[in-house]
Amino acid sequence: MKLAVIGFSREGCRYAKKITGFMRQTGHECTAWGKGREARDWQVQPVEESLGTWTGEQFASCDALIFIGAAGIAVRAIAPFVKSKAEDPAVLCMDDQANYVISLLSGHLGGANELAGEVASLCSAVPVITTATDVGKRFSVDDYARRENLYLDNLALAKRISAEILENRVVGLHSEFEVSGRIPKELSLGKGGNIGISIALDDACSIFPETLHLVPRITVLGIGCRKGASKEQIADAVGELLGESGISMHSIVRAASIDLKKEEPGLLEFCRDLGVPLLTYSREELEPVICEDGFSESEFVQSVTGVGNVCERCALKASGQKKLFKRKQAKNGVTAAAALTEYRVRF
Repeated sequence: MKLAVIGFSREGCRYAKKITGFMRQTGHECTAWGKGREARDWQVQPVEESLGTWTGEQFASCDALIFIGAAGIAVRAIAPFVKSKAEDPAVLCMDDQANYVISLLSGHLGGANELAGEVASLCSAVPVITTATDVGKRFSVDDYARRENLYLDNLALAKRISAEILENRVVGLHSEFEVSGRIPKELSLGKGGNIGISIALDDACSIFPETLHLVPRITVLGIGCRKGASKEQIADAVGELLGESGISMHSIVRAASIDLKKEEPGLLEFCRDLGVPLLTYSREELEPVICEDGFSESEFVQSVTGVGNVCERCALKASGQKKLFKRKQAKNGVTAAAALTEYRVRF
């Protein structure tokens, strides 16, 4: 997570540094900023431009913004840049005496509510959460999707489900995966109804008349391609591979190939457009990979890369599995295979 923390007084910047230090220790990228005539003396990064300009830049590049000062300053600063809960970063506001930490924006999908709790605990403050499902201690589907790294396909329907829950109506639940933990009382597993949630790799199967699809990001692609293969050719081959089994492209968590392809433009563009990392492995790393059902070997691929199958080995290597979900398929100079990481629905 990338965060920006800004203070407007010496005391505010003291807390900005404290929050930044904690966030960095927990593996996040965080910068402490200060805005004011004496900001250079507060041992933070001074904001030289206008607050509006700074906010616009941080709003576009950060996952979370924390304002330490008056809530009105924060609200006016972010107002021109607010778009939707699917796009906006988390925004928090804390007074410079660390009495209260307010979750202002993107409480669920952006993680502002959870972050407010962390910051409040760190600074011995009181977290202020106003989201109805949180206040009423009800199940929140968008917050659940964020915490469990699930793709949520319809924000409007998610809002309707929250409204149903707040009216004490039970929402249906369908899962293709093993369920562990106690299912929230607001959900009913396996029962019908007009509206419900489906946790599955297929985001087109409507179990309920109105179905909100939550797609686990657990599909790992192994990809081989000829030199110069375009991102469109790669996307077409992957789409056909997954489409045959009704697997959503939104389930892809990472892609992998041999290190000979680490600079392949089409492959890099495909991964960038999909928003997933590309992992690459050497021949020596791929040779010992085991497949329970054996590999679909090719003498030509062996002569070029040193291993008889690139995509299947890469899918298993990057997933940590020994069994393929989809074996190698070839199309227009692109080969693709898929494996699934271990997953269960957790409540």
